[in-house]
Order: sequence, then C-alpha cells, then structure tokens
Amino acid sequence: MTGGEVAGILVAVFWAILVSFLAVALVRLAQTLKAATKLVADVTEQAVPLLAEASTTVRSAQTQLDRVDAIATDVQEVTSNASALSTTVASTFGGPLVKVAAFGYGVRRAISRSTDSAPPKPSRRTVIVGRAVPSARRGKRKKD
Repeated sequence: MTGGEVAGILVAVFWAILVSFLAVALVRLAQTLKAATKLVADVTEQAVPLLAEASTTVRSAQTQLDRVDAIATDVQEVTSNASALSTTVASTFGGPLVKVAAFGYGVRRAISRSTDSAPPKPSRRTVIVGRAVPSARRGKRKKD
C-alpha cells in the first residue's frame, strides 16, 4: 500500500466517524424537538380551558362589581335624601322646639321663685321618748 492509499483510507475513516457522530447528534436533536413539540401541545391543551375559566371568572367579577356600584349609588342617594330630610326637620321643628324649651324653663324658674318668696311653713317635730339625741345635734345646743 502506498502512502496515498493509506492517507485516503484514513480520510475516509475520519469522514465515516464524523458522519456517524453527526447522525447521532441529529437523531438526538430530532428526539428533543419531538419531546418539545409534545410538551407545547400538552401545555396548549391545558392552557385553553384555564384561559376560558379565567375569562368566565373575570366576567363574573365584573358583574359583581356592577352590582356593588349600583348599590353604592343607591346608598349615596339614600344618604343625600336622609340629609335633606334631617335639614328640613331641623329647620321646621328646631326653632319652635327651642322656643318651647326656653318658655318651659322660664315658667319653671318663675314658679320656683314664687314659692321661694312665700313664708316657710312651720315644720312639725315629733319627740320620741326614750331615744338619745344624736351626737351631731348635741353640739348645737346652748351650753350653760
């Protein structure tokens, strides 16, 4: 065998080994792509129902928020009506009630002054025989 033939065989063997490695790498790459494709398909299958469920939940939450908004509007209207009613009642009855209360106070005071100016009624004292006079009252007696 000549040197050129040996070199040709070596180059052929080198290319055969290189092609074998590339074939193995391509086969593994194909398997990886196949697995990735399957994984994406599975995620898509599970994501679509989840997205539909999330959309339904968002719609339900929006409906509830609309109801709460309507209730808040009604409460605000009731509050403003109650405030207006309270103002009306206070302006209608407030002044006269204050005048009636002031008149009643004046009448009570006038009556109490007239009873204070009247002479006091004599009080009746009852003497119980055999009882001692309390010590607080003993000090009030005249000492001889």
